[in-house]
Amino acid sequence: MSSQKNKPLPQDGNGSSPDKKKLSAREEKLQEIKNELLKQKEVILCEAETAMTVLPEQTVFPDLGDQASAETDRSFMLKLRGREQRLLKKIEEAVERIDCGTFGICEVCGEPIDIKRLRARPVTTMCIACKTEQEEDEKQSGH
Repeated sequence: MSSQKNKPLPQDGNGSSPDKKKLSAREEKLQEIKNELLKQKEVILCEAETAMTVLPEQTVFPDLGDQASAETDRSFMLKLRGREQRLLKKIEEAVERIDCGTFGICEVCGEPIDIKRLRARPVTTMCIACKTEQEEDEKQSGH
C-alpha cells in the first residue's frame, strides 16, 4: 500500500492547490476592466430602453419653427442612439477579447497596451504610440 494515496495535495501560501491558476496583477486588472465594461453596457441598455419611450414621434406642427425644432430633437436623439449602438458593439468586442485572452494587446504592433490607457479607454485596440501615429497619418492625409 502506497503512502502517497492519502497524502494531501501541496498547497501554496494561500491555502489553495497549485492546480488553481492564480491571476497575475495584470490579469486581475483586466478582469476589473471587464466588470466595468459589463456595468457600462448595462447602463447604456437601461438608458436606451428609457429613451425609447421618450423619443419624440414624427408629428406635423402648424408652425414651421416648431416642426423644425421637433425634427432637430428627433434627429439628435437618433444620432445618440447610433453612437450608443457603436459603443455597445465595441464593449461586446472588448469583453470577447478579454475572454479570449487577446485584450490589452495592440492590434498594430502586438505589444501590451498600458493598463492606464485601458482604464481610460477600455474599448481601445491600439497602444498610445500606434494610435498617435494613426491620428497623425489621418491628419496628414486629410481624413
